Amino acid sequence: MVSLGSSKKILIFSLFSLWLCGCQIGYVVNNAHEQAKLLQARVPIDDILKDEKVDPVTKDKLSLALSAKIFAQERLHLKKTKNYTSFVDLKRPYVTYVVSAAPKDQLTYHTWYFPVIGSVPYKGYFSEGQADEEAKGLKENGLDTYVRGVSAYSTLGWFNDPVLSSMLRYSDYDLVNTIIHETVHATLYIADNANFNERLATYLGDLGARLFYQEKYPEKLVFLKDIKKDDADQKLFSEFISEELKSLETWYNEHRKDKELLVLREAQFQKIKDDFKTKLKPRLKTDHYNGFGDATLNNAKLLSYKLYMNDLSDFEKLTEIFKNDYAKILDYCLSLAKSKNPEDDLKRFIAQRP
Repeated sequence: MVSLGSSKKILIFSLFSLWLCGCQIGYVVNNAHEQAKLLQARVPIDDILKDEKVDPVTKDKLSLALSAKIFAQERLHLKKTKNYTSFVDLKRPYVTYVVSAAPKDQLTYHTWYFPVIGSVPYKGYFSEGQADEEAKGLKENGLDTYVRGVSAYSTLGWFNDPVLSSMLRYSDYDLVNTIIHETVHATLYIADNANFNERLATYLGDLGARLFYQEKYPEKLVFLKDIKKDDADQKLFSEFISEELKSLETWYNEHRKDKELLVLREAQFQKIKDDFKTKLKPRLKTDHYNGFGDATLNNAKLLSYKLYMNDLSDFEKLTEIFKNDYAKILDYCLSLAKSKNPEDDLKRFIAQRP
């Protein structure tokens, strides 16, 4: 059940949101209602672990999630919360559906403004139908759109986030990674800097998950060989997509006034896919990115890759500077909490180091 404290938080957050987002009153009220329903459905994980009717696989996954949460707080020094101590069976594949959008003639995020988190390049709905309706309206206004299902998200400390049934589909490693990723968000989220926030959580989630298995389950290190392949492929794809997006951005700048731009850009999208098939795919050790070569691309979808995977090299350099010390890496990142441009500040810090 939702505690009195949680109910007050929902009310306060909703009223605050309505005050600042008059044009989104219906959206905010509906999402607040759905968030309340989700919180009301929480069941303590400790109770589930004692329930003989619950299958062993589910219990193992939930035990692992608890272990990852504790590790994130005690070993990685991420924020201590009551997140991931409860479970919700969504009875649907995704918890939310996220809409992204972008102009057709440039690689620029279409953004929405919300209290606390500032401007973000996505808008979430608990209903797939509502997300599709939002995308339809954006398309009618001439924007590229991309709708995707989301299995986990963070409320940034406003509520005690549960483990969701949608998260249990993950492999053990990905579940641990997700718990740490979302805990990074609860620890540090810089308003108006979604790009930095997501890439930071991606990087620290990966690093933290590797440490988790190295220190807590060394007997399972054999599977880390596969994880290293995943990491290597992620790095290669990150470098590939970063360069492709730079080239596409240059192309848009050169052809923006071309009356046939919307026709010509399809050839650029195909070039990106062809480059993937000929230049990158033969170098990959896993099949995680195989679908990219046949995907339907537009600016909104391409920018979703940029949001999470564009150029993680600065975080890698930070890891080298602090000799893989997670606590020191985190402390430095926390020092950027009030930065207006954490990406530039990070680059300056790295440039000043010998």
